[in-house]
Amino acid sequence: MNNMRQATLCFLTRGNQGDKELLLAMKKRGFGQGKWNGVGGKLDLEKDGDIYETAKRELKEEIGVNANELEKVAILSFYFPYQSEWNQNVHVFFAKEWKGEPKETDEMKPKWFKINEIPFNEMWSDDKFWLPKVLAGEKVKANFVFKEGEIISSHAIKIVNDFN
Repeated sequence: MNNMRQATLCFLTRGNQGDKELLLAMKKRGFGQGKWNGVGGKLDLEKDGDIYETAKRELKEEIGVNANELEKVAILSFYFPYQSEWNQNVHVFFAKEWKGEPKETDEMKPKWFKINEIPFNEMWSDDKFWLPKVLAGEKVKANFVFKEGEIISSHAIKIVNDFN
């Protein structure tokens, strides 16, 4: 398991429970192209001190914002038995404060969505299982096993207090 790639996924949020919005970004190229998702990427130990720095760097590179503070809300472990080099642990963060306006780049096209209008049918199939939980304020550890065609063959989700 320790050969799992480490990656980040970060979502900007704004508003309060009643009018909360989530920033999703349309992936324009590469892995996940054509899907709405958070912003993120692989941990690069040469550039980043830790996974939080990776999340901040990716926000800057992909949508042009500087996050002040990140809250870790989930660790998602993805397994692809037919393509094991895709296996990864994804550290999910919410950013409630940042500097700059989200802007489109070569890789991502950001858009705000009301919480009740999140386009789950245009996202990764696992998102509908864990994203509503973290939006409701819970912290989550989850495992997803995919078979070919990006179809979930099994999953397990656990609510946690912290990520130690």
